[in-house]
Amino acid sequence: MSGLVALSGSRSPATVTGVRQAVTGPLAPSVVIYLHDLAGGGVERQSLIIANEFRRSGLDVTLLLHRATGPLLDSVPAGMRIVDLQSTRTLQDIPRLMRFLRREKPDILLANLDLNNIAALVAKGLSLSRTKVVICQHNPISPGFGINESRIYRFVGPAYRLLSPLISHAIAVSAGVAEELMQLSRLCAERVATINNPVVGEDFQHRCNQVVEHPWFDQPGVPVFVTAGRLVAHKDHDTLLRAFALYRKRRDGRLMVLGSGPLRERLEELARELGLSDAVHFLGYQPDILPYVRRADAFVLSSVCEGFGNVLVEAMGCGTPVISTRCAHGPAEILAGGTYGVLVEPGSAESLAAGLDQIGSLKQRFPPEMLRKRAAEFSYAACSARYIKLFSRLVPHRSWAAQ
Repeated sequence: MSGLVALSGSRSPATVTGVRQAVTGPLAPSVVIYLHDLAGGGVERQSLIIANEFRRSGLDVTLLLHRATGPLLDSVPAGMRIVDLQSTRTLQDIPRLMRFLRREKPDILLANLDLNNIAALVAKGLSLSRTKVVICQHNPISPGFGINESRIYRFVGPAYRLLSPLISHAIAVSAGVAEELMQLSRLCAERVATINNPVVGEDFQHRCNQVVEHPWFDQPGVPVFVTAGRLVAHKDHDTLLRAFALYRKRRDGRLMVLGSGPLRERLEELARELGLSDAVHFLGYQPDILPYVRRADAFVLSSVCEGFGNVLVEAMGCGTPVISTRCAHGPAEILAGGTYGVLVEPGSAESLAAGLDQIGSLKQRFPPEMLRKRAAEFSYAACSARYIKLFSRLVPHRSWAAQ
């Protein structure tokens, strides 16, 4: 287990296990990555990837968590320091963040996700800290996108605007999210950077080549489509199922749905109503989707909005053709307007079904090597280098080169 420090209401944190990270020198630039927890979502996984890449570059890295819980705790690299704020509400984080900033004075506080970003900025302002706070926006925040159902998220944009003087820099995971962030926060373009998510690491091909068995993969002439993601409204699996039902009226095929979420029962019922029970398999959460995606004839994304769309890069990295909605904000950027995959209109079963109909020509139009080359542009190392380049501009008196 990594070095874990508990920081609750007491003024001095108690060390539970381990010590402060010692893999870097005392003068190494310090970066604190602030997250809600280590749940198994995309933001948490990406943050761990970035944290590890930072360490490999010689930075002193601390994970600062609202609560040190979640399945990814066991994935934290050995020796990496974790500070547990032990809060029950994000509002409680603010005084604990203030004490942390006053005591430790890190060079950079990299905050992630809407409410955590706001808490970090408020804590910086109240503590009069000189730490540079960089916020990272992973998803659209306009109310019209409806990703966040809680009414409190309606105030994220105005809060960013109010706290904008405290934002040292903002990072968006796609150009679309960056544009929206500038509009809502009124940050100028010079203070917003687009840094795509880290998706392809050194172990990607090894993971991709792992053996996975399913009888549908062994049915010659019957295409297998795979989709992966949380079973939530903005992923729009309803439209995918309706599109697949239209496709099945013309030709045979199978659909695997990877992922869990609150809509699973309703989606299973819809599949039954559409007569798809024998052609759709809900496989639930899978620790690694890559082996399934590699064996699929095509990967399908039906979302009405995405912050970025990691799964599209993963599919291309597997050499698997992609059929995706042209949704805000990432897919069209990743697929370069259709150069690397089929783009269809979001929310339209007919348009998506027409995309599925192209299955016979996809591998000729989008050769595996072309897709893998595109996916390599979203590597761990490239993403980390962009972050460190930004940090070096914000804190120029530190040496950000590899220690």
